[in-house]
Amino acid sequence: MSETMTYGRYLALDQLLAAQKPLSDRHDELLFIVIHQSKELWLKEIIHEVRLAKRLVAAGDLEPAYKAMARVSRIQTIMTLSWDVLATMTPADYLNFREVLGTSSGFQSHQFRTLEYLLGLKDERFTAFHEEGSAARAELQAALSEPSLYDDALAQLPAHGLALPQAVLKRDKAAPYAPSAEVEAAWLAVYRDTKRYWELYQLAEKLVDLDDALLTWRHKHVLTVERIIGGRTGTGGTEGVGYLQKTLSRRCFPELWTLRTKL
Repeated sequence: MSETMTYGRYLALDQLLAAQKPLSDRHDELLFIVIHQSKELWLKEIIHEVRLAKRLVAAGDLEPAYKAMARVSRIQTIMTLSWDVLATMTPADYLNFREVLGTSSGFQSHQFRTLEYLLGLKDERFTAFHEEGSAARAELQAALSEPSLYDDALAQLPAHGLALPQAVLKRDKAAPYAPSAEVEAAWLAVYRDTKRYWELYQLAEKLVDLDDALLTWRHKHVLTVERIIGGRTGTGGTEGVGYLQKTLSRRCFPELWTLRTKL
């Protein structure tokens, strides 16, 4: 290398620390930007780890996948805690600069939608928020069309002697996942004989950890938004708190929740 490597050069700190560009002179806008930029950085790492877990699970290499999934759960905890920092901003603080946000909204985060797609929450409508031909839309389209982490996990059930219908295994991977009684029965067999299906049981619990952490993040998001803007419409024209509350019922891995009632 022609230049001596330094901490700042390795981390591209000149570019990173110049990426915060408040549009107002209000003190709290910088916090708002830093919180959301840091979330996008963590989402980049989460997607990186989920893709590794997907490759490992699809190959039947389940135990190494647990580490990547556990790392994602830890990162999700940090992201959830960051809402507490944002909540130090009062409604008056936020309203001082809200108008400069225009129609921008976290609703438009293509990385968050990519993560949802990779976990199995497929909804093609979100691709329309990004320009045709853009890198963001291409990433979303790729994640929409490929098998989700849950699809990869379900494909491992027959490999361990647990039958699943072809309608589940061969389903359109871009379509929203519909809960299946047969899938629930297969996972129920895993939970009723954990010694026999130990790898699958551990995989299932790691998946529940991811879902649990995502739901916890959503819940804290709802509380923080309600605390700061109440029932106002979101900056991107969404319902705001009303929309966010509806997301609390979503489950990436539905049968892993419903089987618990039948154990």
